[in-house]
Amino acid sequence: MTWFAPRYAALWLALLGTVACGLLFPYKAGWAIAAIVCAGLLALGIFDLFQNRHAIRRNYPIIGNLRFLFEFIRPELRQYFIEDDTKAAPFSRNQRSIVYQRAKQDIDKRPFGTLEDVYERRYEWINHSLAPVHIDNFDFRVHVGGPACTQPYLASIFNVSAMSFGALSANAVTALNTGARKGQFAHDTGEGGISRYHRAPGGDLIWNIGSGYFGCRDAEGNFSEEAFVANASSPQVRMIEIKLSQGAKPGHGGILPGAKVTPEIAEARGVLEGVDCNSPSRHGAFSTPVGLMRFVARLRDLSGGKPVGFKLCVGHPWEWFAIVKAMLETGITPDFIVVDGAEGGTGAAPVEFTDHVGVPLQDGLLLVHNTLVGVNLRDQIRIGASGKIITAFDIARTLAMGADWCNSARGFMFALGCVQAQACHTDKCPTGVTTQDPLRQRALVVPDKAERVYNFHRNTLRALSELVAAAGLDHPSKLSPEHIVRRVSGNEVKLLAGLFPFLRPGELLAGTPPYAVYKKYWPMARADSFEAMLPQTQAD
Repeated sequence: MTWFAPRYAALWLALLGTVACGLLFPYKAGWAIAAIVCAGLLALGIFDLFQNRHAIRRNYPIIGNLRFLFEFIRPELRQYFIEDDTKAAPFSRNQRSIVYQRAKQDIDKRPFGTLEDVYERRYEWINHSLAPVHIDNFDFRVHVGGPACTQPYLASIFNVSAMSFGALSANAVTALNTGARKGQFAHDTGEGGISRYHRAPGGDLIWNIGSGYFGCRDAEGNFSEEAFVANASSPQVRMIEIKLSQGAKPGHGGILPGAKVTPEIAEARGVLEGVDCNSPSRHGAFSTPVGLMRFVARLRDLSGGKPVGFKLCVGHPWEWFAIVKAMLETGITPDFIVVDGAEGGTGAAPVEFTDHVGVPLQDGLLLVHNTLVGVNLRDQIRIGASGKIITAFDIARTLAMGADWCNSARGFMFALGCVQAQACHTDKCPTGVTTQDPLRQRALVVPDKAERVYNFHRNTLRALSELVAAAGLDHPSKLSPEHIVRRVSGNEVKLLAGLFPFLRPGELLAGTPPYAVYKKYWPMARADSFEAMLPQTQAD
């Protein structure tokens, strides 16, 4: 080994600096400071030589640490100095900026023209009318509640998507619910239960019930009717949502370590403080599609007739078809279904699940909407949609594809001040949105952020009203696939109505439609099981 190789230059310079400054410091105090700095670098270099974790630091003492420093600050450097305004992921600078501007009541107009490449494949727009209308009231609502529902809910068409207390800080939850109360839109609790921070402001809640049955479980983690009724009877709880799966990590359960189960989280979830909290990958209250429908009816009855539905990220098509067949067989229908796209966010998930599991929103929404139309159930069941919905155009396109309302999680997080640091899972969120650290979340001032949540919701719906009016319509519910155009190549565009198949009412009951997904998977679905019923030739 050559100790005088160039890669050791920083180490030798630190040694020489320490000796030289040490000899000179009696003559001037400034040399003492220089000696301390050089000695510190020398100590670091010696440590680098003998540590056995990082090869770069062993071969390049002192200067090798710069590699880890630059890697640490790389996300911030990219976000603030390098990234493109329109291309970055998960959300571009332009997407974040429009939320910040609308939340702060800043000017949200853009000068000089679009930054989008209008000839790029997948570019989309809404066709306008030469006879636009004027819309006075942009507080758009949708009636949620089927034939068996006795306490229907008039929901906003734009609501806060599911985010649990624990994933979000207490201040973030309080600000979201305060803004929701002022704007009269709904706040989904996430599967972590209804916390004191959801209750205190008094905003409308969609109670999300996952496989852990937090807030409605017994000591063993099974569903408890008594606990359910205690929470469901609250006037704040307007709808009840059974979470079958979520877009960011469908089919994946989880454990909240006991060290993170604080008294407040234990109170919200109905679990023991300091004990590991299990969220299984599947439900224990039912095991079949028919069982799911009966569970829906049971919760609706126990809640006094409030709207009950379920949320899912579409996976195996035959499992969704099996649920629809269970609706037909039992005569029980949910009041609503929320379709979560695979592009949805989460506080933490395995990268393989985030990137490669679950059906994206557009495809899942189309399948759910089409199937309900095809069996004549679409008029009874409302459809919500979530997955990277930020702008008024995102809402318009999603409604045109078959949704009745939209939910947004990360959009409202940006309204709270989130800067997309992507540190949600570290408990070191720089803006206090996704941390349980009291000092960090203190930075999130509830009255100010609640107002921003309200402003973001209101200004987004105002922008939606302008889009809808420009299209010659007086309500977003009148948007259809004929209104949205997509570029499919440099010289070809298509209406969404011509790009995707749309079933006619009752078409699935009259026979198998001529589309591959129905021809292959509809016959495989069975109401009594989530397993596929294989054709005889395959079964043999």
